[in-house]
Amino acid sequence: MPFELPELPYAYNALEPVISKQTLEFHHDKHHAAYVNNLNKLIVGTEFENADLLTIISKADGGIFNNAAQVWNHTFYFDQFGKDKIEKLRGQLLVAINSSFGSFDEFKEKFSTAAKTLFGSGWVWLVKKPNGSLDIIQTSNAANPLTDGLIPILTCDVWEHAYYLDYQNKRPGYVGDFWSIIDWEIISGRY
Repeated sequence: MPFELPELPYAYNALEPVISKQTLEFHHDKHHAAYVNNLNKLIVGTEFENADLLTIISKADGGIFNNAAQVWNHTFYFDQFGKDKIEKLRGQLLVAINSSFGSFDEFKEKFSTAAKTLFGSGWVWLVKKPNGSLDIIQTSNAANPLTDGLIPILTCDVWEHAYYLDYQNKRPGYVGDFWSIIDWEIISGRY
């Protein structure tokens, strides 16, 4: 079953000035689309030809895993933003963040530091562990917390294609602005 590039759940200019229309056009329409197209080509004639994305991520390796994970990671990333977003976190996830990190501000600082300091390309994740506690992890390249039995809740893409057109080499600026476009209702629903 061929995979399709999911449409963005908002207009291309909805995240400006944090993420520009031009960046979304490149990041979504070129990079994300390339992962979808590459995955569709790679799975032909393999055991994964009719598998769903989560099965592929859990069982594949090499190029098939990398492209499948990047399709999933990017969809998850793009879906957490919104024009008509809920700007304040409330409820059970806030309680869990306060319990795991001391406060929302401490969580935000630790997550931001992890995003700013990840060497090379990859992702930073807020994850729920099997025991119900929360953690912040860094993954390189296409790695995904699902393969370690963790439940992703929030992610920051720190591959340069996510921010370079808008921030050039200033990843800390991108990470700092990232918080203003999060739709906390979506994030809470993932918890």
